Amino acid sequence: MKQAAKIAESERMISVRRGIRGGFYAARPNVNDSIRAINRYLRLRGVTLRELAVTGAISEEAAGFAAQCDDAGLRTQLKAMLVEARECIAPRALLDFDTRFVGHLAVMSGNPVIEVIVAMSYSFGRDEQGIYLYANEEQQAVAREHFDAIGQAVLKRDSELARFMMRRRLAVIGEWIGGADASQFGPINQLEI
Repeated sequence: MKQAAKIAESERMISVRRGIRGGFYAARPNVNDSIRAINRYLRLRGVTLRELAVTGAISEEAAGFAAQCDDAGLRTQLKAMLVEARECIAPRALLDFDTRFVGHLAVMSGNPVIEVIVAMSYSFGRDEQGIYLYANEEQQAVAREHFDAIGQAVLKRDSELARFMMRRRLAVIGEWIGGADASQFGPINQLEI
C-alpha cells in the first residue's frame, strides 16, 4: 500500500498528509501534470523529435497570434526578454530561454490550446540524449538573432513576418538535429525586418 501511495503521490494524484488529520487526499492535477503524462506516453510509444516536429506549426501560429496581442504587460515582458536573450551565452541558458520565450509567445497568443501544445512539445525534447542545441558559438549567435527577429516582428505587430521567422527558426533547429533543410530561407541577416 505504501508503494502504491508513493507512486500516486509522485504523479500528483494524491497528497499524503501526516499527523492527527493525516491520510490520503485527492489532488487536483495541473497542466504540468498533464504534460508529463503526455510526454511519458509519447516516450513509451517511441516518438522521436523528428515526429514531434509537426507541432512546429503551432509555434508558428503562436508567434503570429502573439503579434496581435494588445496586453501591454505581456508586450513589456517580451521587450525585457529580448534584452535578456542577448545576455544568454551558455547552451543550457539558451535552451531554458528558448522554452520560456516560445512559452511567452504562446501566452501572448491568448489560446490555451496553443499554450499546452507548446509547453508539451518544448518539454519533450529538452533532455533527449545526443541532442546538443546551441553547443557552439555559431548556433548560439543564430539563436539570439532568431529570438530578436521573432520578438521584433511580434512587437511591430507583423503576424506574417513573426510566423515566417518562427518557421525559419524551426527549420534551422531541424537542420541542427539532423532534419529539415533551412537553406530555402537564406541567411537571417538578409531578411528585412
